[in-house]
Amino acid sequence: MTTDPWFIDNTHILLRLLCAVLLGGLIGWERERSSHAAGLRTHILVCVGSALIMLLSMYGFVAFIKEPSVRVDPARLATAVISGIGFLGAGTILFTGKSITGLTTAASLWVVAAIGLAVGAGFYFASMFTTLIVFLTLLVLNVVEQRYIRGHHTHVVTIRGRTGTGLMEKVSDLMKEKEVRVRKMEVHLKSEFPGSEPVESSASAAEITMHLASEKRMDASEMTHQLLQLEGVYSVAIE
Repeated sequence: MTTDPWFIDNTHILLRLLCAVLLGGLIGWERERSSHAAGLRTHILVCVGSALIMLLSMYGFVAFIKEPSVRVDPARLATAVISGIGFLGAGTILFTGKSITGLTTAASLWVVAAIGLAVGAGFYFASMFTTLIVFLTLLVLNVVEQRYIRGHHTHVVTIRGRTGTGLMEKVSDLMKEKEVRVRKMEVHLKSEFPGSEPVESSASAAEITMHLASEKRMDASEMTHQLLQLEGVYSVAIE
C-alpha cells in the first residue's frame, strides 16, 4: 500500500508547526538577548508563517489535483516567501550616520523563513541542522569577531563647551592618552547653549562632534566622566 504524497494528517501538521516555533524561537532568542530590532516573536512568526505557507502550497489544493486543466506546483508559494521576506529584512537595517546596522538580523530573518519552508515540507534534519549552524554562527562567531577579527570599534562623541579654555587641545590630549584615533571632527561655534553659563568675551561656545576609532572597546561611562572633568565642558554624549 502506497502513501498518498498529497495527504497529511492533523498530527503531522501540528508537529511541523510546533517544530517551526522551536527552531525559529531558538534563533530569535539569540537576537532578543542581543537587543536587536527583530527578536524572539518576530523570528517565531516568520518561521511559523513560512511553514504554514509551505504546508498550504503542498497540501492545500488537493481537491484540484485531478482537474485536467490544473498544474500543481508546490514550490510556487515558497518562492513568494523568499522574495517577500526581503521587505521585512530591509526594515531591520539602519544607517546611524557612522555605520550600517541590522544586516545580520536581516539575514537571520531570511534564513528563518527558509527554515520554516523546510519544516513545512518535512525536511526535519535539514531544518534542524541549519538552525544549529545559524545559532552557533550568531552566538559563537560574534564573540570571535569582537575579540579577534574586527580591527577597531567606532563611536560618535558630541561635546559642548567653551573654546577659550583650551578645550580642543585638552580633548586631543585625552584621546591620545586613551589611544583613540579621531577619524572625523566637526566644530560648530555658537553664542551660547540653553542652560549654560554666559560665555566670556574671549571664549566661544562650541559643539564638537568627533567620530572615533579604537582598537579596544571604549568604556562610555569612563570616557564621559573624564571628558566632563575637563574645564569648560558643559555636556557629553557618546553613541
